[in-house]
Amino acid sequence: MKDVLSQNEIDSLIHALSTGEIAEEEPQTSDTPVQVYDFRRPNKFSKDQMRTLQIVHENFARILSNFLTAYLRTPVQVTLASVSQVTFEEFIFSLPTPTLMSIFKASDNMGSAMLETNPQFVFPIIDLLFGGEGKTPKQIRELTEIELTVMRRIVNKILENLRYAWEDINELSPQIENMDTNPQFNQMIASNETVALLTLSTKIRDSEGLINVCFPFITLEPVIANLTAQHWFSNSQISGGVHSRMLETGLEDVDVELTAVLGSSTVQMEDFLQFEEGDVILLDQRVDCPMTLLVEEKPMFKIQAGVSKGRRAVQFLHAEGGEAE
Repeated sequence: MKDVLSQNEIDSLIHALSTGEIAEEEPQTSDTPVQVYDFRRPNKFSKDQMRTLQIVHENFARILSNFLTAYLRTPVQVTLASVSQVTFEEFIFSLPTPTLMSIFKASDNMGSAMLETNPQFVFPIIDLLFGGEGKTPKQIRELTEIELTVMRRIVNKILENLRYAWEDINELSPQIENMDTNPQFNQMIASNETVALLTLSTKIRDSEGLINVCFPFITLEPVIANLTAQHWFSNSQISGGVHSRMLETGLEDVDVELTAVLGSSTVQMEDFLQFEEGDVILLDQRVDCPMTLLVEEKPMFKIQAGVSKGRRAVQFLHAEGGEAE
């Protein structure tokens, strides 16, 4: 049998393939899925650990949303957008300039982590706290010293809510170590270190922003054994009252507006335009009847007007439609 084909035999084979007389052999495929693996950057967090971090920070997003809504007295939406493990360098390069980076020590048995709040989240909060409508300036700028002081207080409250979310994994006691606004100068850890990155999307009125929580692997390593769904669920059943305590603590700092209503009356516009000093308006409330106290424009209590220590005051009689308290 010849080992080498003649030119005529080669031409015949080519012709047979082109006319379909001989079927072209299809490449063999494997049913085993192929996964890309970068040997230069091996994953340090397992799938179970990343899933547990996702569960914890989905809970954190709900807690933070409730807190900010009560604290700012405006609807705030916070949702967990993504969970990933990247290098610290990749995380830093993804940040805008300027932005607010708060490095904090997580706990006594853990190292440092970072909470990054971008301008689209920071400026609406500052605007609301300063009496504005919660808008982001068209031109992003550096924060002033006063604004940094205000945001330091806000970041502390955010970290307090993070502590609540982590109670079932490890007891955190976050303390701010440093605050910076330029990502390129941040050297919290080596650039090639692996970090767990939790990205939360925020919406404050019409402004949509982001919050990033960055946990280096070396920070979570002391508690890595606790990052399992089984550990989280077993502890969450024991500490079921954490959300109630969180809400109570958050509500303690919320200011509410109280309004004592003497009574009301209806007048025609013609009479209103002719009001003069000394005119008397008859109200729908008798002098000896209890007044109504509004809490955030909602009737909540019946009260009696009077004087205390030389100042006008009201005495609580009972809740609206309820018994004396």
